[in-house]
Amino acid sequence: MTRITDVRARTVSVPLDQPTSFSNRRVLKRDYALVEVTGDDGHVGIGFCYGGSNAGQLVTLAVRELLKPVLLGQDTHRVEGLWREMYQEALLHGRTGSVMRAISIVDTALWDRNARAAELPLYKLLGANETESVPAYASGGYYLEGKTPQHLADEMRSYVDQGFKAVKLKVGRERLADEEARLAAVREAVGPDVLVMMDANNAWRDLPSALAFMRMAEPYDPYWIEEPFSPDDIDNHRRLAERTPVPVATGEIEAGRWRFKELLDKEAAMILQTDAAVCGGITEFRRITATAASYGVEVYPHWFHDLHVHLVAAAPNAPFVEFFADDQVLNFRRLIDTQLEFADGNLSLPTTPGLGFDFDTEALARYAIDDWQ
Repeated sequence: MTRITDVRARTVSVPLDQPTSFSNRRVLKRDYALVEVTGDDGHVGIGFCYGGSNAGQLVTLAVRELLKPVLLGQDTHRVEGLWREMYQEALLHGRTGSVMRAISIVDTALWDRNARAAELPLYKLLGANETESVPAYASGGYYLEGKTPQHLADEMRSYVDQGFKAVKLKVGRERLADEEARLAAVREAVGPDVLVMMDANNAWRDLPSALAFMRMAEPYDPYWIEEPFSPDDIDNHRRLAERTPVPVATGEIEAGRWRFKELLDKEAAMILQTDAAVCGGITEFRRITATAASYGVEVYPHWFHDLHVHLVAAAPNAPFVEFFADDQVLNFRRLIDTQLEFADGNLSLPTTPGLGFDFDTEALARYAIDDWQ
């Protein structure tokens, strides 16, 4: 039996090179919570999550003060039982948000540690569906100062030129006519055969506004509309899904299998975007993905391609990884020592044990808010 001997966490804050906007917010920096879980066999696993633009230390504090006492001395392979005990311990502090993100990154670190100890890539420990590569879509299209529809179209075309067969852009910030100019330029640039996803980042507060946008967008054959409303406004997601032929996608900041079951039962989304660093970790991600499969629904994980490449490779109903081609928005890429390789729109699966990368110690020191403890 291998026992957990240490759980350490820290917070780093990485500024964006250029202020970047979504439909209704602007980001200047990103806080990441990081964790290490060590077993008495010497193997160390890592976990991580986005802790928000401010106060990422809340996640780190939850690991140190709430979860670490539950874990020390426990069997590293008792992952399901430890998940249940962490969830129960955190019940009064929040079943979503920072506390669930803390559970997520500890759970991820346990899976990573166990895969390293077994000398297997994580996707093989999970039971691989694919063993060579998985498809990815190129995510970008953010609002930047001075960025014209032609600039956006050039960006999307550059992803297609790199071999990606699907691209995603942000929508919902500008006037309807300006949004149509952006979408029309993108469709013309990438051609009719490339999938074009639209991410609204909770842009609309009411159904008529969302419907007006969708009526404009439908002739450009979008593949999905992502997060049209607040994540808590499940009924409007359902109403929109009933009124547009474009699939509704959501779930990137949802936590726990119960919330995803509500989305499925209400038919509020045809596509789930579960994020293992948010929903409760790899353990909970697998439960959610299996539940979605029983509804005939596919899962397209949100963010962190370095983590989700393994989960897509292990899940038959997860067709794509979301991929960020540079470190401008997903600047977590600056914190790790190995980048995924890609060709023809596919990400190559790592062959080294565990997640296939480690934290870059020099980068952590550069961006650290606190130290490991």
